[in-house]
Amino acid sequence: MFVTDCRQQFYDVIVSQRVLLLVASDVDALCACKILQALFQCDHVQYTLVPVSGWQELETAFLEHKDQFKHFVFINCGANVDLLEILQPEEDTYFFVCDSHRPINVVNVYNETQIKLLVKQDDDLDVPAYDDIFRDEEDEEEDSENDSDGSEPSDKRRRFEEEVIERTMKRRQRREWEARRREILFDYEQYEYHGTSSAMVMFDLAWIMSKDLNDMLWWAIVGLTDQWVQDKITQMKYVTDIGVLQRHVSRHNHRNEDEENSLSIDCMRIAFEYDLRLALYQHWSLYESLCNTSYTSANLKLWSVQGQKRLQEFLADMGLPLKQVKQKFNSMDMSLKENLREMIEESANKFGMKDLRVQTFSIHFGFKNKFLASDIVYATASLMESIEKEGPETTNFIKALDSLSRGNLDKLHQGLDLAKKQLRAIQQTVASCICTNLVISQGPFLYCSLMEGTPDVKLFSKPVSLCLLSKYLLKSFVCSTKNKRCKLLPLIMAAPMNVEQGTVIMVGIPPETESSDKKNFFGRAFEKAADSTNSRTLHNHFDMSIIELKTEDRSKFLDALISLLS
Repeated sequence: MFVTDCRQQFYDVIVSQRVLLLVASDVDALCACKILQALFQCDHVQYTLVPVSGWQELETAFLEHKDQFKHFVFINCGANVDLLEILQPEEDTYFFVCDSHRPINVVNVYNETQIKLLVKQDDDLDVPAYDDIFRDEEDEEEDSENDSDGSEPSDKRRRFEEEVIERTMKRRQRREWEARRREILFDYEQYEYHGTSSAMVMFDLAWIMSKDLNDMLWWAIVGLTDQWVQDKITQMKYVTDIGVLQRHVSRHNHRNEDEENSLSIDCMRIAFEYDLRLALYQHWSLYESLCNTSYTSANLKLWSVQGQKRLQEFLADMGLPLKQVKQKFNSMDMSLKENLREMIEESANKFGMKDLRVQTFSIHFGFKNKFLASDIVYATASLMESIEKEGPETTNFIKALDSLSRGNLDKLHQGLDLAKKQLRAIQQTVASCICTNLVISQGPFLYCSLMEGTPDVKLFSKPVSLCLLSKYLLKSFVCSTKNKRCKLLPLIMAAPMNVEQGTVIMVGIPPETESSDKKNFFGRAFEKAADSTNSRTLHNHFDMSIIELKTEDRSKFLDALISLLS
């Protein structure tokens, strides 16, 4: 059921209990987790935190802890499947689910006792009506009435015929109802998309309880920016949510303008900015950032010789010397940096890049450290999917969680270095895929497969990195292809997952169009194709559009997908 009052129905219930937090491996979930941890710290709530990267880990964690805990909080996992069926909990177990995955499973919506959904009510959820999908089991067989001894045989026969007709009518109605139910559920569950960021939902809770701090507000901003960087929400939704957070930012940070009671310079300050859509440019060189941001790289077609020439022309148009552009941003001449945004924007318009400015927020720690929200997203995501082996599986999760605290700037800088490596790897892979024509049109979709032995292929066995690569590749392909039909197609990308076990990881992403609503139909399509061909697949990820598949089954699986989507 939907929780209407987060404070009363959620926080006041768990504040006196031992709680198990199950947190998915994405930046928005980490931010929501940080906000909830800060609230728990205020009220001395006992909790255990368990990171889960997929359904298998979630089930294992539940089975291990179900005897010690009765209250479970799921962050960015659990809303889009029937939790009661998967976990088979006792009747006195309660699940609080804060998840941005849509559509929400109907059983979770209509379960009044055990499942509480912490979801922003103004998201257009379009949940089907209860009566359309559930009906009380009626006894099909009516009790045949006792016939009185004195009745005529013809009466008996007439009554029997009426009963037969009535039963047939009931069966037909039931069949019609079931067909309609299947249709309604198919329409509802067909597309996968994302609602309001979980970090924003948690920040709302803190705000309602008057416990919202600047740190929590920053985590909410990073959670929203993660959705934007990963291309999970529409531009319209992003701008709307930015507006909501902007009001909180001016409420929390207005003291800086006032000379008399201004904050110490070492304090943390958040500011709203129109900044450049260039990845990590303040911690890199401007040249590297232009080359490794998907927006500029795709628009200038940097994988070609012609594209490299256009980049030189772009820099010349701005009047920036190469020596300045190629050194660290911090070391550039102050005179150039002052009007840099305006210069870049003016030249970008001439080169057809009209959306180079974006609404975002920045954070300052003292004089020295300034970060944009997107910097934090790239750094945290890279720490979480780092392929350097260090201790147990959860090490990366803990590192990524720590990098969000302002006391751990060394971890954040480590994340920024990893993010640069990741962005370079993505850009090189995109260039090689386009130059060697690895993106093939399969009819209803585009398909690209990375071979074992490709540079950085290990990195792309991780879901977030593979999704980023797929989105960058599709953007670049759309800019490079002359075929108008191909510009409107979605993309399926495959990369080797585990060579010993012979598995590949596959992700499907929606078409790259201006009006795209970011709804993804590949989750259901993958399930159907796997069922119809008996392919050995594993649907372990919380995003249904990411699956693991045995390498030998790949060709029959793709054939089934082509016939299904044609």
